[in-house]
Amino acid sequence: METKKTLDLDGFSLTYWLDRVAGARHTLVMVHGLASNHTRWTEFVESTRLRGRWNLLRLDQRGHGESMYRGAINRERWVADLDALIRAEGLAPVVLLGHSLGVETAMDYTVTHPGRVEGLIVIDPVIPEYLTGLLGWSRRLHWLLKPVIWLIRLANRLGLRRRHFPPRDLYALDRRTRATLAAHPGMRISELYMNPSADFPYIPLANYLQDLYEVVRPLPDLSIIRVPTLVIMSSHSTLSDIQKSQIRLRAIPRVEIREIECDHWPLTEKPGEVRQVIDEWCGKTLP
Repeated sequence: METKKTLDLDGFSLTYWLDRVAGARHTLVMVHGLASNHTRWTEFVESTRLRGRWNLLRLDQRGHGESMYRGAINRERWVADLDALIRAEGLAPVVLLGHSLGVETAMDYTVTHPGRVEGLIVIDPVIPEYLTGLLGWSRRLHWLLKPVIWLIRLANRLGLRRRHFPPRDLYALDRRTRATLAAHPGMRISELYMNPSADFPYIPLANYLQDLYEVVRPLPDLSIIRVPTLVIMSSHSTLSDIQKSQIRLRAIPRVEIREIECDHWPLTEKPGEVRQVIDEWCGKTLP
């Protein structure tokens, strides 16, 4: 049974959900992406065949969801939080599963704590130099983000800020989105999910911009990721160049790349296929 828990980190409460299975040999840790939260994984957790056999952990990263935080956030801090959580629960070695920005956190953790990771699964990894659209512009103008973030955080410290952000159920949003796309075959999911104004009611603006800044930062050296790695890529992502991204990802020595026919949100568009690929890979690679 999944239990909601918190971990105190110097006065900050990191909120996470853990389904610990007696005698489990493996642990899957799920890391969400930009302006997201743990409910990104709800549908997967409810349907995966790993449930009842593996420990399953999903968290709200610092600055997101129920782990609200109004200070500085970055990938180094998320990695430190993740390590503190894994150590506190005594779960290492773990398999990390990340989506989008969560991929970068997972890769950073794997590189900095190689002995604490036994497998890596990444869904639509972001390769900053190949980004297009809004994220491509964010990369080219990343130098502007830092001063803007600083000014917004200053205003927040002076009291100019929202004090409450409602919870956001991404599983419910995904179901509505699938219904909308089915009713409007000509619509692209990017029209619905690449609209920042839809995210702003649920996350502080400073946190959203810090997410943007972190997502366009360079990746670690992929060639030093030595654990078995599964890459699940969207076949026609509107956010990046798929062919160039795959070439870059093949620098990971023990990588397997699988394509799914969808855009950058395979967990929304093709949840069953994603689950099947992950379940089969885990059963084959880490029986």
